[in-house]
Amino acid sequence: MDPLILTFGTALVTAMATDAWQQVRSGAVALWQKARPDQADVVEQELTDARTLVLAARDEGDTDTERALAGSWQIRLQQLLRDDPALAQEIQRVLDEVLKPALAPASPQGRTVTMTATAQDQGRVYQAAGDQHFTEH
Repeated sequence: MDPLILTFGTALVTAMATDAWQQVRSGAVALWQKARPDQADVVEQELTDARTLVLAARDEGDTDTERALAGSWQIRLQQLLRDDPALAQEIQRVLDEVLKPALAPASPQGRTVTMTATAQDQGRVYQAAGDQHFTEH
């Protein structure tokens, strides 16, 4: 199977459980709209159904369901690519512009850290908003 399809299918299913779900669904539906417009509405509903399964599987710690869903979407995408090899560019674009950003960890920039500490007598306070290394003798 094409590595692009493997990556896309896995990213699609993983991104279903993110806060970016609406963008993920829209990106995937737009892909189908280009390839097979007559199937776009059905695919949109199937994506929504798959998301429900992914969320339930995560709640239950069921990784097999996520893998199976990724495999199912990979097969479907592979067929799209076989029917229209030029679609690879659009698949790559959706992967780069929609799926990968949905999976990117939140940027630590702009985070707010508030620390409060009180030390009395001979007490010490060590605080860090990241890594902290020290050596005492």
